[in-house]
Amino acid sequence: MLVKICGARTEGEVRAVAGAGADLVGLWHGVPGGRADLSAPRLARLAAEARATGRLRSVLVTFASQAHTLARTAVDSGVDWIQLHGYQRPALVRALRAQLPARVSLVKVLHVHGTSCPEASLIPAYERAGTDLFLLDAATADGRVGSTAHTLDDRTAAGLARRTTRPFLLAGGLRPDNRHLFDAVLADPRLCGIDVDSAARDDEGLLDAARTADLVRAWRTP
Repeated sequence: MLVKICGARTEGEVRAVAGAGADLVGLWHGVPGGRADLSAPRLARLAAEARATGRLRSVLVTFASQAHTLARTAVDSGVDWIQLHGYQRPALVRALRAQLPARVSLVKVLHVHGTSCPEASLIPAYERAGTDLFLLDAATADGRVGSTAHTLDDRTAAGLARRTTRPFLLAGGLRPDNRHLFDAVLADPRLCGIDVDSAARDDEGLLDAARTADLVRAWRTP
């Protein structure tokens, strides 16, 4: 069970989640107005910090849709994954796959609005275009996506996962105390990890080693 902690802004946060046993750290870039959005130089510095931990892989989390610029940023910063948040089309995945080194994994987020997913009909096209993994996440009624702390319905998420053929991660309001709410998703052998933001933060809003460790223990325990 991979554990991805999202929205690091400082080198200290990167080191904290690495020491707590996380596997991936999400670094926001191209998220206009996002509280954890990083400049390209800052993205590169935190990606380097993740590499220096000897365990963390870095994930560029973005709403961007310009393939050439995004590919160049990914290569220059040395990130390991690109996570496409928002509603980018399969054509962007195809263009990125053509421009990126094979070592960079492409993750497409599938946004769930209640019990429906606007991108569901595009899943085969995303897969043909070169998506390596999907990430299932909850959107809010007013359209907000990403780090909303809203929880997905287990059966809805499991049904959406069955429409894919790729490995997937689960996001959406995950906490140490709600693993038991996702029995259907956990039964899918293609579930490869979880993605958490809010539950890994302390009272000051910083990513916290103790809270990350709680998540790691809870979600890796059968």
